[in-house]
Amino acid sequence: MRTLQAEKPYRIGIIGDKRSLVPFWDLFASLGNERVLGQLGFEALALHSTAPQGESFPPGLNLPAYPNWQAMLTAHPELSMVIETTGRRDLTSELRQGLPAEVALVERSAASFFIRLLSSDQMWVACKLDLLHTQNLLKTVIDQLKEEIVLVDLAGLVLDCNKAVLERLGMNKAQITGQPVRVFFPVPEGESGPSMTPLENALAHKELAEATLPHVDEEGRVHYTREYAYPILEESGELSSVLFIRRDITSRTQMEQRLQQAERLASIGELSTYIAHEIRNPLFAIGGFANALLREATNDKTRERLGIILEESHRLDGILKSILTFARPVESAPGATDMNQVVRETMDLMRLACDNQGITPMLELAPDAPLVKADAEFIKQCLINLVKNSVEAMPEGGTLTVRTGLAAPHALLEVEDTGQGVPAEIRDKIFSPFFSTKGKGSGLGLARIKKIMDDLGGTLTLSSIPGEGTRVSLLLPPLLAVAKAGASG
Repeated sequence: MRTLQAEKPYRIGIIGDKRSLVPFWDLFASLGNERVLGQLGFEALALHSTAPQGESFPPGLNLPAYPNWQAMLTAHPELSMVIETTGRRDLTSELRQGLPAEVALVERSAASFFIRLLSSDQMWVACKLDLLHTQNLLKTVIDQLKEEIVLVDLAGLVLDCNKAVLERLGMNKAQITGQPVRVFFPVPEGESGPSMTPLENALAHKELAEATLPHVDEEGRVHYTREYAYPILEESGELSSVLFIRRDITSRTQMEQRLQQAERLASIGELSTYIAHEIRNPLFAIGGFANALLREATNDKTRERLGIILEESHRLDGILKSILTFARPVESAPGATDMNQVVRETMDLMRLACDNQGITPMLELAPDAPLVKADAEFIKQCLINLVKNSVEAMPEGGTLTVRTGLAAPHALLEVEDTGQGVPAEIRDKIFSPFFSTKGKGSGLGLARIKKIMDDLGGTLTLSSIPGEGTRVSLLLPPLLAVAKAGASG
């Protein structure tokens, strides 16, 4: 790309004395910045001895000086224009007669107009370059952002967007521009209507709006998106457009939920342990006396009632044991666990429950599934709870698939059913302690699985499509070769 220096249309020489050059240069300097002044093509300066002695050059006029215009032209034959600044008639006449035909003469009376015209042109070019530079810089910065940014007009049509939008949609800007923004960013199902979303609020009320919107992808996984809508107003206060920004906050939301879950579990664990121990003492006495009275009773009705008391005390004791087990930290025994073996043993126990309900169990066990660094009993607890939930989700029968494998860098244990699915509105709650949709039980089964996974250093993911089924994946820490070598040594 050629520079402005190479494209200068003029090579200019200035003719005058020190007195006339001061106002000339002041005018010149007031018309543009230093960079523009250097691009106008001034090459040399011809002085005349008639100027008063002792006067200094204006600051910034650093040009080679010559005693007369003839010497200047001899030293600079490339000059195509001279500007005469004194206004002396004799000097003007001399220049008209003596200048070569290819050198233009600009007299003092026209110099002001010419300089203004020339500097305006250079200023326009400089401003254009500055604008292009700023535009490219802004575009580069915005395209580096991971957030999806769209500029929307008052009708909700796309005016412009950044690179993140194009990459996600797999489209070019021409295909998106002029289209309704909600074609590419639809309102999640379950919302009460478009008026509840930030973009539509900003268009209607000319105010900043933001909200977190959940949506379920094709695989049944929940994503959380934070939407921001910034109204852009004209000087008159009228709305001209809206800057629409979307940020995927699924990971952040998951971390916040895990932190909240951990805090809840800690509080519940302390309270549950205290209550369980305080209740078990009188419960033990109730059960003991009920058992003694049952052995002594002769009346059938009395024995029946005492049997109910004893049975309920046993049921309550079982609930308290579950609470204590849940509150107790998971301490996995050292060693390696074969997931495939655990799955076979567990499904042998659960096969009868599947058969009674018309459920077909399927095992997809990878022969190269890694060993897991966890206690087999804990993995069995997780698997039993997951299978029970899947069986209850398929009252009319279906298919239950248990698979193992490697999902680097984790070992994978997965349970998938073809049941009713989990509604999106309760997915954040099903792993909370004491939450149950079945109206029975303690509601600690799934919460126990989540706690075991957290304590073992694993993770749990749930994908569910209502009416089609649910898939729960347990990602467990595998037994590493270095750990095995160290253990054997």
